[in-house]
Amino acid sequence: MLKCIAVDDEPLALDLLEDNITKVPYLQLVAKCNNAFEAIEVLQQQHVDLIFLDIQMPGLTGLQFLQSMANKPMVILITAYEKYALEGFNLDVTDYLVKPVPLERFIKACNKAHELYQLKTVTRAIIEPEFIFVNVDYSLFKVVFDDIIWVEGLKDYVRIHLKSSNKPVITRMSIKSMEEQLPGRRFMRIHKSYIVAVACITAIRKNSVFLDTLELPVGDTYRDSLQALTGKNGF
Repeated sequence: MLKCIAVDDEPLALDLLEDNITKVPYLQLVAKCNNAFEAIEVLQQQHVDLIFLDIQMPGLTGLQFLQSMANKPMVILITAYEKYALEGFNLDVTDYLVKPVPLERFIKACNKAHELYQLKTVTRAIIEPEFIFVNVDYSLFKVVFDDIIWVEGLKDYVRIHLKSSNKPVITRMSIKSMEEQLPGRRFMRIHKSYIVAVACITAIRKNSVFLDTLELPVGDTYRDSLQALTGKNGF
C-alpha cells in the first residue's frame, strides 16, 4: 500500500484528485492539503510514499516545495501548465500530468509510481539490515529490530522500549527520523508520539492499540493505516 497525500489550492481539483485516488486499490490517501505549508506539516508527522502536487499555489509553489525537500517521496506533478514539465523532471519527479487529467492517464502515472516503489522495496529487502545503531551516553548502541516493542517520542528524544530490558533506550532523535530508519513492513506509526512493532500488537480498538496489557492511543491521522492493517472498516 502506497501512502500518499494530495496538495492543491483549488478545492474542486483536490476533491477530484481524492476521487481518482480512491479508484486505485494500492493507494492510501492519508491527507489532503490546500497548500505546501500544510503538506510540510504532514511530512513532519508521518511517512509518505507519494505526493500528488499542484505547481501554481500561493505562498510556496509546488516547484519551490520540491526544491526545499532534502529526502522527498515520489512526486507526481499535476498542473494546468505544460511549460514546467522540463523543470519538474529535472527535480526527479515520477510523472507530470496536465489538467484536466483523464482517468486512464492518472492510473498510468500511479502504476509507474507503484512499480518504482516495488523495485525500491525489493532492493531494500536485499540489503536491509536487522538493526540500527543509536547514540546513547556518548556511545553507539545496537538496537535489533526484533527486540523493539514500541517507540515513544519526547520532543528531541525518543525512548525505545525493548523486549530484552526493562530499561528503555533513550537517544537524541526525532520520532520522524526514527520512523524513517525502521522497516515500514514491521513497524507502524499510530500517533504523533508513538511507533509500535506490528508483531507486538495484540488488539486494536478505534482509539487504542494494545501491546499485551499496555494501551496506547491512536491519533486521528493514523487511524486509516490501522484500518488498512486489519482489513476491516469501522473498527
